[in-house]
Amino acid sequence: MNTDKHYDNDHQWKFRIDKDKYTVESPCITGRELLEIAGKSPVEQFLLILSGHGQPQEISLNQKVDLSQPGIERFRTLQRECREGFKGRKDFQLPPDDSEFFDSSGLKWETITEGNVMRLIMYDFPIPDGYNINHVDMYLRIDPTYPDTQIDMFYVYPALSLNSGRQIKALATESFDGKAWQRWSRHRVNPNAWRSGVDCVETHLALVNQCLINEGK
Repeated sequence: MNTDKHYDNDHQWKFRIDKDKYTVESPCITGRELLEIAGKSPVEQFLLILSGHGQPQEISLNQKVDLSQPGIERFRTLQRECREGFKGRKDFQLPPDDSEFFDSSGLKWETITEGNVMRLIMYDFPIPDGYNINHVDMYLRIDPTYPDTQIDMFYVYPALSLNSGRQIKALATESFDGKAWQRWSRHRVNPNAWRSGVDCVETHLALVNQCLINEGK
């Protein structure tokens, strides 16, 4: 008898994802919620597989799983093959810390030099709630003396707008790689001035995300 999952007297449901055990209060849960519980981010970059119950079955992000059903107790996660198979352009090298960040983030990325301007492009970048779309392509301008020189602003495609209908200020358009990108003129000032030797792509993206969240409120 399989005992990996059971219904406790405290109304809790137990299951495994990969090698770790988890507990939830309700037996009805989505694939997205299971990946979030397992700390897989971004969830779109992972496959969730129901195993140990006959033929392995992929569980989609919005698919509901009933943990009360016999055999629904073990799941595996796999990174989607599309990321490993993505062969992006690499016109210039990023510092090792940035490359390690992208290896762990699941984002597809390229480095492109066009018109003597160096750009780092990230694909399917997640956008917080409040906007017309959930993912965009994003690029950052990279100075030849980066990381000593700061990253400034960010650019997205397609253009973002707010679901509230409120206008976003300080926007412009810039052509690159055959597309019209939306430029967000957001500049670093104290206390978020660039810290040489500390700041990098990862910390700048954290600031970008905070700008998007604040704008969407």
